[in-house]
Amino acid sequence: MNTPDKHQLLKQISAISAMERGRLSAYSFKDRPGQAGPYHKLQSWESGKNHTRYVPADELPAVEAALAGYAQYEQLTRQYADLVIAETRQNIASKKKTSRLKSSSPRIRRSSSS
Repeated sequence: MNTPDKHQLLKQISAISAMERGRLSAYSFKDRPGQAGPYHKLQSWESGKNHTRYVPADELPAVEAALAGYAQYEQLTRQYADLVIAETRQNIASKKKTSRLKSSSPRIRRSSSS
């Protein structure tokens, strides 16, 4: 499997044109059998509160696309973070190895009180 590099991931992230956070739920009213349904609501957690927005049928495709865009954004940023974390760990490990190799013999200190 060919894994993308950081620049490719950033390019893919910047190409996402619409995003929306939350969960889309369908519901209907049992006491209104003649009404068109199902209805949809978008719920999201913002600033410590649950927010609900009712989504009209004509906006439903755009909201679904925006939710998919946000899911793609999260997946791509997770991949980007994984790459940066792997690079960071590799850099730390290589610096640790080179600092150990600099001095192979113990240093002898001489006192200045002679």
